[in-house]
Amino acid sequence: MPTLGPYGTRSPGEFGLIGYGVPMRYLILAAVLAVGAAAQITDLRHISRGNVIPDEFYADQPYIVKTDDGAWLCVMTTGPGVEGAGGQHVVSLRSSDRGHTWEAPVDVEPANGPEASYAVVLKVPGGRIFVFYNHNTDNVRRVIADDPPYREGFNPRVDSLGHFVFKYSDDHGRSWSANRYDIPQRSFAIDRANPYGGSLKFFWNVGKAFVHQGAGYVPLHKVGGFGEGFFTSSEGVLLRSENILTEPDPSRIRWETLPDGDIGIRAPQGGGPIAEEQSFSILSDGSLFCVFRTIDGHPAYTYSRDGGRTWEPSQYMRYDDGRLMKHPRAASFAWRCENGKFLYWFHNHGGRFIREHPRRRTIAYEERNPVWLSGGIEADSQRGKVIRWSQPEVLLYDDDPIIRMSYPDLIEDAGQYFVTETQKDIARTHTIDPLLLEGLWDQFESVNVPLDALLVSHSTSGPATIEAPALPLFYRRSNRADHGSEDLRAGFTLDCRLQFRTLAPDQVLLDNRTPDGRGFLLTTIANGAVQLVVHDGRSENRWASDPGSLVAGNVQHLAVIVDGGPKLILFVIDGKLNDGGDHRQFGWGRFSPHLRSAQGSPELRIGEPVKGLRIYGRALRTSEAIATYRAGAP
Repeated sequence: MPTLGPYGTRSPGEFGLIGYGVPMRYLILAAVLAVGAAAQITDLRHISRGNVIPDEFYADQPYIVKTDDGAWLCVMTTGPGVEGAGGQHVVSLRSSDRGHTWEAPVDVEPANGPEASYAVVLKVPGGRIFVFYNHNTDNVRRVIADDPPYREGFNPRVDSLGHFVFKYSDDHGRSWSANRYDIPQRSFAIDRANPYGGSLKFFWNVGKAFVHQGAGYVPLHKVGGFGEGFFTSSEGVLLRSENILTEPDPSRIRWETLPDGDIGIRAPQGGGPIAEEQSFSILSDGSLFCVFRTIDGHPAYTYSRDGGRTWEPSQYMRYDDGRLMKHPRAASFAWRCENGKFLYWFHNHGGRFIREHPRRRTIAYEERNPVWLSGGIEADSQRGKVIRWSQPEVLLYDDDPIIRMSYPDLIEDAGQYFVTETQKDIARTHTIDPLLLEGLWDQFESVNVPLDALLVSHSTSGPATIEAPALPLFYRRSNRADHGSEDLRAGFTLDCRLQFRTLAPDQVLLDNRTPDGRGFLLTTIANGAVQLVVHDGRSENRWASDPGSLVAGNVQHLAVIVDGGPKLILFVIDGKLNDGGDHRQFGWGRFSPHLRSAQGSPELRIGEPVKGLRIYGRALRTSEAIATYRAGAP
């Protein structure tokens, strides 16, 4: 990762590519093994199931628009080095088979010119496609930093400054205009406060351009300075053109910078100096919804009721049940779907553990795996339409927990949903399971108890012993030539109705362990929490619910989800997915990829607090666990 780079890229040498001293035969062998491993994975959420978008090495912001001739056009920032290195430029690629294969890339800007970066696209009526991006037109090689100042002799990145420009294509992205056109941006207070007084502007863009009420809108993220954490302050604006949809002469396109006044979209009152990567969605009443990342441990949002000229005071994002969402300094994107509902991409961790960290501008970039998705539906309020957000599901994951996925785009085509993402060196397209989306949007009302993979359905009024179900294997020896392990990505779910007389620790709820400890144990622990312990005779794994999640006297619902895809243990208590609250950064925990099984004794011992029990031979989705809570006891 570059010293001041925000995105966590790795150098080409770390990947052993051709030209870095690794023989071709090893690269071919590695590629064959990787393809073979991916072919065995059936979980659509695993990023290897995606289709790779070709790049030069660095790959960022793979954004897609459907052209009028039926192709997908992807515009991407790429280059031979890491993010911010020389040769970084914008390219476009076309696909006629929804991302399975791609035509040769076309340069929007050449690799041997000044840095060209962070492109977004807009298609207007008639089929013309615009691409907007940063361009270091003046070939600035050094900038003054503010917090802290750059050390002598160090050349920082120069890919987030200069001119904001566009080119256009009238042949569905097969070629681009020879000329580029500058977009003027009005100076705000954040510009005039930079070391150049605004004569040199710092900015970039990841937000999706859109059409609204007869005008074109392009987001822009203004930057106040560079230093630790790369950008030291930021805020969002919109560039609006009233005639871009109809004006054939690009030199005559007019622009204004919104919102009115001297200040852009900033973090909520009392928040930090970072408010960036604003993502915009249009509601059915014409209101604009904007969500963005901060370094406060939570994403933030705001609404505009007048086309972006003014905005309501920013607030931190909340689920429909009122709890704050957690999110680090990573892409925080929302999309309106063709059905009028919404999807929101984020990472579901953070809180005060980011906000209170002394180097939060930097550490907040960490932990972008897995990706979580929340569903949104519109609701009425006194101010106008607003969005109710569901609790999240895992959308994508990688087996390497350090891998970062970000900068997505959503594509709808022929009734299917697709998403792009990038690890900064590999960009992919992915198909989304429609059941996951339907569950998110139905989560506010569904009482549909899943019946598939139901192993146990049991009611009891006291301690009991029943026959233990056969739980799935998580991995086994494969039939490959090397007879190595095969990850079955299996899972199981414990779904309980509980009533506690006291919250004393060490109350056994469920126990199928053998004398040597193999199996699982669900038990209370201190601080009003419950803990799952899983032991396969070789390793022990444990994770607990959030402190204070149990209540004495009340009947409660508990779902413990053991998901062998991303290797997560999740707790859903009384219809709420634990997210750690103020007690811990993560509400979800990882278990060992080497765990073989939770199978133990032939008998399952049920403790006195358990009043009803379902056990599933798969990991329920969050939405399913909430539906079982709402549906009542077995």
